[in-house]
Amino acid sequence: MAATELEPAHPSEVVTKVDTAEVPSAAWGWSGESRRTARIAGWVVVVILLAMLFENQQGSSSGSGNIGYISLILFAAGLAFILIRDSIVSRRPR
Repeated sequence: MAATELEPAHPSEVVTKVDTAEVPSAAWGWSGESRRTARIAGWVVVVILLAMLFENQQGSSSGSGNIGYISLILFAAGLAFILIRDSIVSRRPR
């Protein structure tokens, strides 16, 4: 039967910018965030929001007019702006 205890990696094996005294999970390499994954998920949400504009128009008799469409476009554009800005800011050296 396999052991259920986790053994921390040796400090020479783990490349991290986080102090293990502050964040104990950094010893196992679990610390940090994946910016690439967050950006991909953000762009997927933008595409899904824009795809919601192409709904079935048959039987559409809502009294709200185009407010729903405008809201979807504005939210998708705002999210795209945030993603593009984050991409540009992260490339600049500090």
